[in-house]
Amino acid sequence: MSSHIKKMCLAGVAIIVSSAVHAADMPIPVIEHVPEVPVVTGGWYLRGDIGYKVYQAPSVAYGPSNFANEKMDRTGMIGVGVGYKFSDYLRADVTVDYEFPAKVTGYAPCPAPCGGPGVGGFSTETADIDVLTFLVNGYIDLGTWAGFTPYVGAGIGTSYVTAKDVKFVNPNGTSGSYPGDSSWNFSWALMAGGSYELSQNWAIDAGYRYLNIGNAYSKSFSTGGANPSYKIRYEDLAAHEFRVGMRYTFNSGPAFLPEPIMAKY
Repeated sequence: MSSHIKKMCLAGVAIIVSSAVHAADMPIPVIEHVPEVPVVTGGWYLRGDIGYKVYQAPSVAYGPSNFANEKMDRTGMIGVGVGYKFSDYLRADVTVDYEFPAKVTGYAPCPAPCGGPGVGGFSTETADIDVLTFLVNGYIDLGTWAGFTPYVGAGIGTSYVTAKDVKFVNPNGTSGSYPGDSSWNFSWALMAGGSYELSQNWAIDAGYRYLNIGNAYSKSFSTGGANPSYKIRYEDLAAHEFRVGMRYTFNSGPAFLPEPIMAKY
């Protein structure tokens, strides 16, 4: 019996030694480090917009005389800009917008004899307002759902505002014109809207913007005789804008994910 047990022990030792030798001959697996690739969440973008502007009724005056029933025509605009997306929630851009001239109409008190001998009334006063606006804008993106991203924003900058084709028609049919003028004004805007991702780089943007561009002026002139010279003032020029545009974002593709590295023996 003891001889049989010794044989079994020797066989077990032989198996263990053989397994250890075979394991020693196997190569040690190499664990390779794969650097983590950051996810691209921002980048530079270009934008282009068109829009429709609905102006509030401005206040118009010549010296101490206030005009009556002022109104300003609706018009269109085009714009371009460049911006940067800092994160999924914050971006900013610089924009340049040109709006097509919008006509201002008002009615000025017209003492005799502008309506004929011994007759007064109101003269019809018109001017075209031409605007070029430069803004620095900031936006907060409120999150993205199925490619749609709502946002709110604000902007400040300057507008180059020109009053031109300043004309009048008196009740008696006489007419004429006054010299226009240009000025740089402080301007500001508030906006809200949403964008929809068409692809990794392209997005369509639609929104509302309230834009205040300050005042416009004619040059100083006198209505004749010993009358003092004043400017026509077109005050509180502000519009509701309805805009649509496209944005192209650079480097906005998904992060590169390397293939897993398999150890070979």
